Amino acid sequence: MLNDRIIIYAQDIMNFTGRSKSYAYKVLKQVKEGVGKAKHNLLTIQEFADFHRIPVKELTDILFKKR
Repeated sequence: MLNDRIIIYAQDIMNFTGRSKSYAYKVLKQVKEGVGKAKHNLLTIQEFADFHRIPVKELTDILFKKR
C-alpha cells in the first residue's frame, strides 16, 4: 500500500516542492549528508521532515493526498 511506505524518493520531493528532478536529487543528497547516511542508504520521510523542520503529518498528507 502506497501510504504505508516510510522511504522518500526524488519523485516525492518533486511533488512536494514543485521543483525539477535534478533539484530533488540535490536535496536528497544534502539531507543524506546532513544526517550522516551513505550514498547508497535510503532516506526516511521522518529524516527528511526532521532535517527540514517540516511536521511529518503535513508532509505525508501532501505526499499521500490526504488533505
